Amino acid sequence: MASVAATPARTPNGPGPGEASASFPTVASVPGPREPEEEEEEEPAEIHLCVLWNSGYLGIAYYDTSDSTIHFMPDAPDHESLKLLQRVLDEIDPRSVVTSAKQDENMTRFLGKLASQEHREPKRPEIIFLPNVDFGLEISKQRLLSGNYSFIPDSMTTTEKILFLSSIIPFDSLLMVRALGGLLKFLGRRRIGVELEDYNVSVPILGFKKFVLTHLVSIDQDTYRLWFTRPTQDLGELNSRLDVIQFFLLPQHLDMAQMMHRLLGHIKNVPLILKRMKLSHTKVSDWQVLYKTVYSALGLRDACRSLPQSIQLFRDIAQEFSDDLHHIASLIGKVVDFEGSLAENRFTVLPNIDPEIDEKKRRLMGLPSFLTEVARKELENLDSRIPSCSVIYIPLIGFLLSIPRLPSMVETSDFEIEGLDFMFLSEEKLHYRSARTKELDALLGDLHCDIRDQETLLMHQLQCQVLARAAILTRVLDLASRLDVLLALASAARDYGYSRPRYSPQLLGVRIQNGRHPLMELCARTFVPNSAECGGDTGRVKVITGPNSSGKSIYLKQVGLITFMALVGSFVPAEEAEIGAVDAIFTRIHSCESISLGLSTFMIDLNQVAKAVNNATERSLVLVDEFGKGTNTVDGLALLAAVIRHWLALGPTCPNVFVATNFLSLVQLQLLPQGPLVQYLTMETCEDGNDLVFFYQVCEGVACASHASHTAAQAGLPEKLIARGKQVSDLIRSGKPIKPVKELLKEKQMENCQTLVDKFLKLDLEDPSLDLDVFMSQEVLPAATTIL
Repeated sequence: MASVAATPARTPNGPGPGEASASFPTVASVPGPREPEEEEEEEPAEIHLCVLWNSGYLGIAYYDTSDSTIHFMPDAPDHESLKLLQRVLDEIDPRSVVTSAKQDENMTRFLGKLASQEHREPKRPEIIFLPNVDFGLEISKQRLLSGNYSFIPDSMTTTEKILFLSSIIPFDSLLMVRALGGLLKFLGRRRIGVELEDYNVSVPILGFKKFVLTHLVSIDQDTYRLWFTRPTQDLGELNSRLDVIQFFLLPQHLDMAQMMHRLLGHIKNVPLILKRMKLSHTKVSDWQVLYKTVYSALGLRDACRSLPQSIQLFRDIAQEFSDDLHHIASLIGKVVDFEGSLAENRFTVLPNIDPEIDEKKRRLMGLPSFLTEVARKELENLDSRIPSCSVIYIPLIGFLLSIPRLPSMVETSDFEIEGLDFMFLSEEKLHYRSARTKELDALLGDLHCDIRDQETLLMHQLQCQVLARAAILTRVLDLASRLDVLLALASAARDYGYSRPRYSPQLLGVRIQNGRHPLMELCARTFVPNSAECGGDTGRVKVITGPNSSGKSIYLKQVGLITFMALVGSFVPAEEAEIGAVDAIFTRIHSCESISLGLSTFMIDLNQVAKAVNNATERSLVLVDEFGKGTNTVDGLALLAAVIRHWLALGPTCPNVFVATNFLSLVQLQLLPQGPLVQYLTMETCEDGNDLVFFYQVCEGVACASHASHTAAQAGLPEKLIARGKQVSDLIRSGKPIKPVKELLKEKQMENCQTLVDKFLKLDLEDPSLDLDVFMSQEVLPAATTIL
């Protein structure tokens, strides 16, 4: 298990593998004399899990009594079969599982199976249901913020406590926050670990840790948005994905890739169709989609059987796409009348499926001519004033005699005709039941409804046949989606010249030869590749300086993207790439601002850095771009230096850090300790007269200036402003006072003089209301101070 932490101090057992803790200093306790009493047997640790599942996402939190720590997993997508939840249960083996009493069918079924697993050792978990109100979002936030945590100083204000917790707990993972709230409610009710204490003693919570499943890599949510959200360290899984990509990159397999792509285009969202079948809400289009999906899956199976079975995915498709698929396709093709179903907008069956339905349809088709003959005989028995009549069939009502309304038929009483039962008036037509229409109802019945009922029964039987094989259909979608992703990755690798990465578990970082940014190289006319290496005993912290727009941010992003792409099983944009045992990627590159967070831009930046400081291990990759620029220059520089020094103080356990900054004083003032762990890099440039030429090449060294004026000129700022900016910058750097520009001062004086002259010219000396003393004191004297 790779988990990360923010706790007040290490537990007696110390951090486990893949764990890192951020702690407040604590006073060491002084050991007293041991009493000669028998040591009590240590109670076994228990884990209490709280889980919520909604709309395809899973929120998890659990309490570990061994170190009194709460672990949380940010919202993660999970299949309806809840495979991810099963992995969590297998890994942590909880004593109890807490969840909401309001659950959907999938979670209810899963918990029922969990409770019935008698083979689980040492015993099955206790399933505990709490009212759904205990998992409300707002009440869960209140429980979190009002908790009594020993690692938060009492001197903190409420606002400071909120900001501190927000740097540890991702409050934008709503399901996880609700799960934490439910877990705190359960702990308070059961009083785990403090059952014999006074009621005012609360359950001890010594820290919050992020939980990551074994072989999965933790990624910062702000870094990159089922494979792309779960990069893995499982080398077998990664290499199996790369084998498929490499197979399709061969020129002789291009036609096969295109054929598979066409087949995959017909495979649709089968679970949604199966869900509608369970609810008997199946549409006509669902049967068409299911039919095409199954036949396309059979095509994929036949294709994969002709491919090398040494590749795991091809072997899985060839073996698991069983003859059940052929049975489903055959049933649908033989039973469903697609043309008739579309025409009538309902499920209809083909001929020769049910003789009784065929007979009733034949009768229904022959009704028009038969009813014409019946109407002719009925007309002979009607009043001679009635010019015509017809016999019609209306579903659910039956057979009726339809007569045109005569002019003499004004009142309802005029509609009465001897021997006929009046039914209704519609569109100037009177509708009656006669003895013959009643006879037809008894003889033929409601043909239309009978046919629909029987076809609906057949549809239900067909649905049962399909649902009995739902597992294979779900597996089809799973394997087909894997193949679809790998085909897309193979296409990208072919089009953009990507290479296969290598994995080295012994390496604690990455080695990239001539790496490229996968998006920037598509936008730029020419892209200069750069290499990167980290994970050894030297240069674990790389400080990158250089002029604005020289490519520092792109360099950081391409290192992170190449590492990430390799950890999802993709080829990478580099000549060579060797990826080590990276357990997490943390970034401070992009500030995700939102009014809903209620945090300033700088506070969001601090939260991102705090997550890296609290959680990064020697196997983590940390990318920091321009941290500290959102506040006062001195404060920002001090914070950046303090963060880097914190990592350097860790020595061999220092994470792999790439820092891009324009704070040249970081180097000039020697704010960082000298040693092999620090490496200074810069972006190579050349001054050609007044022009600055960017080579976009990373090299050893430190930039001597930021060249902000050159960037300002590129942005189109006036030359006067740029010149003045350079002048002020030089004065600040030399410690000299900054004085106003004389030319600008003279222009302002002339404007004030002209304003004063205009006031004198407008003065009317013959005006009896004019007070010269007031004019001089209020108008002339204030203006004179700005002129002299």
